[in-house]
Amino acid sequence: MSAESTEHALSDEIIDDQDESVAEDASTPKVPSASRLEEEGDVAADYLEELLDIADIDGDIDIEVRNGRTYISIVTEEESDTLDSLVGEDGEVLEALQELTRLSVLSATENRSRLVLDINGYRQERTGHLQKIAEDAAAAVKKTGEAVALEPMSAYERKIVHDAVADLGLVSESEGEGAGRHIVVSAD
Repeated sequence: MSAESTEHALSDEIIDDQDESVAEDASTPKVPSASRLEEEGDVAADYLEELLDIADIDGDIDIEVRNGRTYISIVTEEESDTLDSLVGEDGEVLEALQELTRLSVLSATENRSRLVLDINGYRQERTGHLQKIAEDAAAAVKKTGEAVALEPMSAYERKIVHDAVADLGLVSESEGEGAGRHIVVSAD
């Protein structure tokens, strides 16, 4: 992987959309303490529980801290179109809820959060889809030798694709800005 694509992959991991929290050495991400991540999870769970109560939606909230990030999942044992509506088309509603939850944590703790919100396993399913996209792009690059541009995606999703492409022995870099930011996969 070239230094530039490594830099892009790192920046996608460190800068999760607007989060620019880095340690004094700009090449090393600042990893929040476990207690801070647990506090983020508690604040986020309280916010989401209140939101679900207001909307009269049933769902269980699970909190997990791993790899320097807080992961919040809303799940239900029943088949629920209501929870699916909180995901929205292409995860748009989920992304908005995640951002609102991050703002709630910021308001309560005065610390930016990189928490990840999942509803009914959408992100896990999406991760499998993103890995398939990376594999297909890698196969096309190996077959034709031509670079392949992927659809725009969030920083979190780009990180998943960068990792998958690197595991396949190819290079990827993010290009574009804002909602149009996307990955280009190439052989060099």
